[in-house]
Amino acid sequence: MTTTSAASTPTPAGESAQPSVRPSILDLIPGAILLIVLTLLVAEIDRAIANAFRAQGVAQNPLEYPLTAVVIGLIVNFILRATNTFTRVRPAIRTEFFLKIGLVLLGARISLGDLLATGAGGLIQALIMVTSVFFFTWWLGGKLKLSDTLRAVMSSAVSICGVAAAIAAAGSVQARKEEVSYITTLVILTALPLMVIMPPIAQALGLSPTVAGAWFGGNIDTTAAVVGAGTIYGPKAQEVAAIVKGTQNVLIGFAAFGLALYFATVINRGKDEKRPSARVIWERFPKFVIGFVLVSILASVGVFPKELTREIDTASKWLFTLAFVCIGLEFSLKDLRQAGWRPVIVYLGATVFNTLLALVVSYVIFGVVFPR
Repeated sequence: MTTTSAASTPTPAGESAQPSVRPSILDLIPGAILLIVLTLLVAEIDRAIANAFRAQGVAQNPLEYPLTAVVIGLIVNFILRATNTFTRVRPAIRTEFFLKIGLVLLGARISLGDLLATGAGGLIQALIMVTSVFFFTWWLGGKLKLSDTLRAVMSSAVSICGVAAAIAAAGSVQARKEEVSYITTLVILTALPLMVIMPPIAQALGLSPTVAGAWFGGNIDTTAAVVGAGTIYGPKAQEVAAIVKGTQNVLIGFAAFGLALYFATVINRGKDEKRPSARVIWERFPKFVIGFVLVSILASVGVFPKELTREIDTASKWLFTLAFVCIGLEFSLKDLRQAGWRPVIVYLGATVFNTLLALVVSYVIFGVVFPR
């Protein structure tokens, strides 16, 4: 988490807190070099871990590269702060930028047909989970007197897909940079343990791969951790988990638009002293969501040949790796302490609610109504 400078006007999420003078290319070089080196290091470590698992008869690396990237970022973060050199690489840390571009490119792999491959069950689960978890988190945040912008960012992150939804919501409601960074940290700290512990819990409960995959996809906040949990459980669970999470991801745009409309017409109505216009809503709408949908549509109609799709998918993974490295580099215990414990309590309470509800909903839909 990057701490912002003391400015009189809050910095909207999705925009990095900048000093009065924009950093020059020379300012970006040290951080850019470090990010490239760390990303390549993550790839090598991930490859070595995968080879070690294959030697033990495990076909795919169950740890997944996001975990490796975050750990490497955290280690280097500690070294940089201990040596007082963090400010030299800070200008190049652009977590949201890397994530947004990566998400747009991800649309080439997730066609609209794939998102609906689970049939009515996947769509029904997504609608139930997103709606229920969002409003529960919003209600609980209100009870503990969190700010409206923080409630919006947190509710979107827990109910839809973690970091990406947090970015979209923050842009729609003009949340402060530190709020989205705080939620991003909570997402990572929660999603990574869930990725590791949920597969054995599903095994102990005797869940089928389909139900387990739907549970992972409906509960874990990040797409990468969802895929990781599904991979640990098996190929079928991985497939279902990715599709269920992908179906929820589609709702990012609708949630962002709804939040922009609600904040413009209700929350900020008295502050703005004027009627909100369509331009205001458009300015707060996350444009990268449109890019994701457009790329997904192009993929659905077969515009991209298979080789190009693989290359785009590879580029997306590299960008996600950069983003996860940046998340590790940005993490700050100081910011967590300053935010207090109320947001942590709300987030953990919402996560428990999400976990239990997702288990029930996935079992009913994919185990009883639409068994596969």
